This record gives sequence, structure tokens and C-alpha cells, in this order.
Amino acid sequence: MRGFVLALFVSSLAGCSLWMPKPDPTQAWIELAPHQETDLQALAVDGRRLVDDRYFQVQPGSRTLDMRYRLPVDGAGSGPDSGPLPRDCKLTLEYDRFTAGARYRLVAGGHGFRPWAKLYDQRHLLLARASEQGCGNLAER
Repeated sequence: MRGFVLALFVSSLAGCSLWMPKPDPTQAWIELAPHQETDLQALAVDGRRLVDDRYFQVQPGSRTLDMRYRLPVDGAGSGPDSGPLPRDCKLTLEYDRFTAGARYRLVAGGHGFRPWAKLYDQRHLLLARASEQGCGNLAER
């Protein structure tokens, strides 16, 4: 019984760390939505590093969002037994009309070796596209 209670307690703590914070109504909330088996992380807003890489929450107005996107690319041509190869890229998105209390969705994917990201509003209208800032070992940048 003691083991069960301990396991329940530990699993409840792990679950709490996965919860997203409540959006601040005075800011814009940007949800990250990577495609399939990829990883999209929020890095910085207007050059200032973020503490939590799971979302962006920004002041209204014009903002520059930096993000990291990891995606597998086809390893064909790299050798006879090549599987998918990891690609680690930095993308930047500029948008000048973030609105307080509004929710946005940042969707990312890739075409071949090229990553892409697009910003959508609550009505699923395309607002902006990110530009690729480079791919490779981002830990050294």
C-alpha cells in the first residue's frame, strides 16, 4: 500500500509539470503546433530568452519570435542503410499586430531539408511566415 501511495504521489507531481500556465489576458498567447514527430520550441521574444520553451506569451504590438525546430529528413543518398537524419533549425517570425487576449497558433513542418513555420489566428487565417535562420548545431550559437 505504501508503494502505491508513493507511486501515485510521484506521478501526480510529474503531471503538474506538464500543465500549461493560464494565459495572461493582457498579453497574446501563441500555442506551438509542430507537425507529426517533430519538436518545436520557443526560444526568445525580441531577443530576450524565454524560461518556458512550450509556448510564447507576448505583449501586444510588433514582436519577433525566435524558435527552434527539430525534424527528421530523408537520409536517402547518404548511404545504403541510411534512415531519417535529424535536422536542428532556428526560425524567426516577425508579426506587427499581436493583440491582448488573443490566441494564436504557430504551426511548423518541413519540405525536404527546409523547415517552415506559419502563424495563424483564432479563425485559422494565415498571418505570417517564419524565415529560416540556419540549421546545424544550435547549441554552439
